[in-house]
Parts: sequence; structure tokens; C-alpha cells
Amino acid sequence: MSPESTGNEPTGGHPADKHPKPEYPQQDQRHPGDTEEMEPRPDHGERTYRGSGRLAGRCALITGGDSGIGRAVALAFAREGADVAFSHLPEEENEARETTRLVEDAGRRAVAVACDIREEAECRRLVERAAAGLGRIDVLVNNAAYQMAQSDGIDGITTEQFDRVVRTNLYGMFFVTKPALAHIPQGGCIINTTSVQAYQPKPHLLDYAMTKGAIVTFTQGLAQNLAERGIRVNAVAPGPVWTPLIPSTLPDTSQFGAKSLFQRPAQPAEMAPAYVYLASEDATYVTAEILNATGGTPLP
Repeated sequence: MSPESTGNEPTGGHPADKHPKPEYPQQDQRHPGDTEEMEPRPDHGERTYRGSGRLAGRCALITGGDSGIGRAVALAFAREGADVAFSHLPEEENEARETTRLVEDAGRRAVAVACDIREEAECRRLVERAAAGLGRIDVLVNNAAYQMAQSDGIDGITTEQFDRVVRTNLYGMFFVTKPALAHIPQGGCIINTTSVQAYQPKPHLLDYAMTKGAIVTFTQGLAQNLAERGIRVNAVAPGPVWTPLIPSTLPDTSQFGAKSLFQRPAQPAEMAPAYVYLASEDATYVTAEILNATGGTPLP
């Protein structure tokens, strides 16, 4: 049982009723956002995720592990028996401390590294810190991302924004993956985070959607590249997920996720099991796949 589980949480019921539905209070935060200021507060599985040893003895590196999907994955990995290193922006120290607490409360080692993955040297430092702190890297989760909505599409995307989106979402993924491969053994795996936007791009997230499409291609190509080395490469494609990225990058949060089949966004805790599955021995014949978790939006 997880450290914060009461042991009597309800099961079953309609998926649409598992978490609060919009309308949410309008929320405006400065990027990168703050979990504590969100209403409703995101659920990372603190009370509900129960591990069963599926990742016992593994060591994982997660980019963007301080909040949102990254925090939920760190928590789930730890409760499944993995030690966890994760990156966060320097301004996200408070968020990082909470992720560290959750990992350590599960009885696992936590290594938090302040890092801007847009810079190649910072990514090399991140990988070395993770490998030194954990002993090795069995699982790499490329999760960190940046977006900023522009209501007038391409006309509103400045060169500065475009550069930040591409360098965070693509350069950072490449800069972390390449040195990490020196530490990932046969039987290890890489899990990337793409998006429903890769397949159904919205004009107000044009640059972000473009990078998420590239992550699909990177995942499928790298899987072929690394198959002979016994390293699997897959990705998760979430739909709308309630994380600090939303109030800090979108102009209207009140109806976020309301158009999904379940009439609400996912909570980060609902994404974590997909990453656990792809990292586990249950997925040893799964590579070059995109696991869609979109709340009902059909994808290829």
C-alpha cells in the first residue's frame, strides 16, 4: 500500500466522475506555474497510487519531474520500487522539494537536479548527476516541455517563443537522450512524452504541436536504431491534462478538457500507469509504439 493511501478509496464508477469537471475558476499564473495555486489541485496519485514492485531495483531519470505528469510518474515509479532522478527549472525548487518528498516517503532515493535542458552542457551535467546519484539509468523519461498559446496562430509566434519551444521540446530531448545511452543497459528503455497535438494540432499551439509530431518520429526511428542494443523506445500521447502548464500558458482555463468524451481533463495520476507499463517487464515486446491516453480522441 502506498504511504499516503487510506486503503479504502472507492473503485469502479463512471470515469467521467473520477475527478472534478469544468467549469473551473479562471486562473492566470506566470510560467512555469505553481501546483499549490491551482484549483482544483492536481492529483498525482498521492493518496491512491499503490505499487506492486513492478520496477523493483530500477533507476529512472525523468525530465520535468517536479510537477504535473513528471511528478506523477516519479511517485508511481518510486512506489513500484525504482529510485528516481529528475530535472526541474531553477525557479521550480519548491515543486522539486515536494516530488523529492514523495519519492523518499516511498522509501526510494531521489536526486533532484536544477537544469535548463535547452543547453547541451546542462543536459550532460544532468545525466552525469543522475548516473552518479543512482548508480545507473535503466529508464529515461523525456517529459519536460514548453508551450505558450497564441490566439492568432503563426502571426503571434515570435522568434524567441519558437526558439524556446523547439529547444525545450526537441533539442532538450536529444541532448539528454544521447549521453544517457552510455548508461542505459540492455533491457533498459526510453519513454518520450508526445501529445494528442501531434495528430490533431490546434492553431493556437502550432509550434508546440509541431514539436510533438517530431517526437513521434524520433520515438519510432530511435526504436529501430536501438533494437539491436536491447533498448526499447516508446512514447505516451496524453490528451488534456490538468498541470501547472495550463494556467501558465493558456488564456482560458475555465473549460479546459470539457470537450473530451469524459467532459474533463485527465489528472496527472491517470497518466502515470502508462509510463509504468512501458517501463516494466510487461512491455518487453513493445517498442516503437505510441500509447494514446487522450480521453477518447481517436488517434492513428
